[in-house]
Amino acid sequence: MDNQRLILSLIFFFSLFMLWQEWQKQGVQAPPAATAMTAGAPVADGLNGSASAPVPVPTMKSVPLAPAAVADTAAKLLVTTDLFIAEVSAQGGDLTRLELREHREVGDKDKNFVLFDTAHAYAAQSGLIGQNLPTHKAAWQLPAAALALRDGEQELRVRLTAPAEGGAQVVKTYVFKRGSYLVDAEFEIVNRGQTVIEPYAYFQLTRDDKPPEGGATMMSTFTGPAFYTEADKFQKVQFSDVVKNKAKIPAKTDNGWVAMIQHYFVAAWLPAKGEREYFLREIGKDLFAAGVIVPVAQIAPGATGKVNVPLYAGPQDQDKLAQIATGFNLVVDYGWLTVIAAPLFWVLQWLHSFIGNWGWAIIALTIMIKALFFPLSAASYKSMAKMRVMAPKLQKLKEAYGDDKQRMNQEMMSLYKKEKVNPLGGCLPILIQIPVFIALYWVLMGTVEMRGAPWLGWITDLSVRDPYFILPLIMGATMLIQTRLNPAPPDPMQAKIMMMMPIVFTAMFLFFPAGLVLYWTVNNLLSIAQQWQVNRMIEAGGLKAK
Repeated sequence: MDNQRLILSLIFFFSLFMLWQEWQKQGVQAPPAATAMTAGAPVADGLNGSASAPVPVPTMKSVPLAPAAVADTAAKLLVTTDLFIAEVSAQGGDLTRLELREHREVGDKDKNFVLFDTAHAYAAQSGLIGQNLPTHKAAWQLPAAALALRDGEQELRVRLTAPAEGGAQVVKTYVFKRGSYLVDAEFEIVNRGQTVIEPYAYFQLTRDDKPPEGGATMMSTFTGPAFYTEADKFQKVQFSDVVKNKAKIPAKTDNGWVAMIQHYFVAAWLPAKGEREYFLREIGKDLFAAGVIVPVAQIAPGATGKVNVPLYAGPQDQDKLAQIATGFNLVVDYGWLTVIAAPLFWVLQWLHSFIGNWGWAIIALTIMIKALFFPLSAASYKSMAKMRVMAPKLQKLKEAYGDDKQRMNQEMMSLYKKEKVNPLGGCLPILIQIPVFIALYWVLMGTVEMRGAPWLGWITDLSVRDPYFILPLIMGATMLIQTRLNPAPPDPMQAKIMMMMPIVFTAMFLFFPAGLVLYWTVNNLLSIAQQWQVNRMIEAGGLKAK
């Protein structure tokens, strides 16, 4: 097969993949929304307490509206641990700001990465549903001074209290644990009244629909809510589907979790097994809430009820996520290529455990993939080498039968049969490598371990583009060499197109992650060495034009 088919196949399938991704984002033919609305229940509003609407609850009981919102200038409590610098607001006792001390901002390595922030109206909120019970719009009393996890301590408890109304005394406690991105959110309800109460607790994540800063790439990553249940498995939901009332969420169940996903990071409420109902809605312009409602057992007069739901807020570390909750590792989503991408990541991680550098691990993985495809590649290169040697014969046929296309094609087929050359012999290896290439793209795009990982010299972060475009230029040069090694198309226009391909691909790869460009560059270098050797052997074997 000539180099034209080889390159055009790659462009076609890669473009088809990108178009498919864009089509998925549009929510074409999305299934109808699964309702989680219950009559008479108030909505858990967003950060600023927009106009009230029904909140989904797992019963048909009528629930009064939440109290008026507290001003945006509510007091904040600073909480510092080994992994977090957090702010807790007196309004609702919400986690309104969360810095991750082990991760840095894109473009500014001196600043911590901020997950929850006011720039995206991104926060973790929680409250209670029931008469005179505090919601996320209530005013909570904070500790008098900032809190910090001291050396030697394994956990830090941040205790908030709500005004006692209607005979119920409520305490909300956040439990931060050393070395863990899990934060427990606990409600303790003391019934000081004379009647039994049966409250519900809700836990939600609010966020706007904007992707995180510094996340723009050749192919954007998913930002939005996601749900997991044993019945429905992992489901991502586009913000646009929520606006169009086409979002599908799990029905009432006794398992699963709800998350808000963005590039490299995730926040999720992870209730223990038991009754719960999920909800998802637009609560303001470009502002959304995804959450879960869980029941609290009946609380008799004088008794105490408790409910505890852990919040995960941190990096998408696949090994740790899998241990936290069933299916939680699926937030690192490779889509339909998971069957290829997951083993690639496992091998890459295994190589890194020995080598200690992600760049060299990528090179080692490239060599392994090349060795795996060696038999197919050898057959492909032999076919192209024979086509290269046959080029003079094909040119003579063109000169002899150029005006008779049918006769020329017949003579070309006869020549291929005589020389035992399959003109499509080079297609198979590239068709097999295209899914591997795309899967590795998503591995390098979605693996938080690659974020900020250096290789050598000027490559200080393999997850972003080469700052000086050196690797893409080297990759373009290797493509040009490959073009020279392959048979030239007999048509002058095709030949010109083939010479333009390295330029087109170089321009495209300028904005790809450096790790992916490194993989493709090393792959090209290995291909050049193999093609050169095969060409030399075929030409020495005596297949010459007569």
